[in-house]
Amino acid sequence: MLPYPGIPYGVAPGWCFPVFELSMFVLLALCIVHAFRRHREAIPYIVGGFLFGVLLEYMEVVGHSYIYGRFLLMAGHAPLNVPLCIGAGWAIILYTSRLFSDSFALPLWAAAALDTLLALNIDLSMDVVAYRLHMWHWFWDDTSRALTSQWFGIPYGNFNGWATVVFCYSAFSRIFERRLLKNNSGGVIRRSIVAALALLCSLGMLFATETYLYPFLRNAWGITSGIRLSLIVIALLVLAISGWRKRKTAVTNPVAITTWVPGWFHGYFAFCFFVLGFYRESHWMTMAALLNILLGMAIHLLPFRLPGHPFSWRSNAI
Repeated sequence: MLPYPGIPYGVAPGWCFPVFELSMFVLLALCIVHAFRRHREAIPYIVGGFLFGVLLEYMEVVGHSYIYGRFLLMAGHAPLNVPLCIGAGWAIILYTSRLFSDSFALPLWAAAALDTLLALNIDLSMDVVAYRLHMWHWFWDDTSRALTSQWFGIPYGNFNGWATVVFCYSAFSRIFERRLLKNNSGGVIRRSIVAALALLCSLGMLFATETYLYPFLRNAWGITSGIRLSLIVIALLVLAISGWRKRKTAVTNPVAITTWVPGWFHGYFAFCFFVLGFYRESHWMTMAALLNILLGMAIHLLPFRLPGHPFSWRSNAI
């Protein structure tokens, strides 16, 4: 019997879930070690990202946006439980995206926009495959279109949520650092306060947009999730490009971990995509997957071709 109606793929091979779960915690440990050695003031940012990830995923599960498959370490009671490795995934994406954007010395809003675009690039590769592995599952009213609706079975609203989460946590963290730390490194307590404030404000924004703003835009002006996603991506590109043009300092080569994390996500899910035969489902899906991987590679290799300056975890100027 198939796990879910409308998806012709059975239970994932036994290695899929453990490899994904273990790798999330290994990468999280590497990020913490990196922060401990290079800039300890960033550790609360990682911890805040982990807690933020678990809380926001629990909000979505309780709201019946989707349901998770069975991982080893889960928080909550089935079926309203969340894998802790997902919180780890959020933490490492938020951390390494910020490391990468800071290497460009972008203004605050442009840096938050680039963080968001980097996260979306990862999610576009991950969700299509994870959905077919039954790591997490969206329920469609028309199960005959469970693999073809919107982004190859992934609701556009999912990507809108990713954009809200990453942009808000990245922007609020930088704003509170500027306002509360006054460009000083600050101690663990003050940095933890910054992370907590960013987490709470970001959760509030996520709740407000999904509960009030997006339904209003759809009902009043007919702006559906697909249109919203297009407008969000355009706005992010405009912010990132305008910030790049306004920057006044050179670019430093980002640390290796900023390529390890996205490289692992793209590599693991591309491996599953082809080895498990998902590529046979749609030529368009295969083309989109390959283009997205190439785009991610191009973005992350770009800084290594540019002259740089010493890296700092300090907040960028607004």
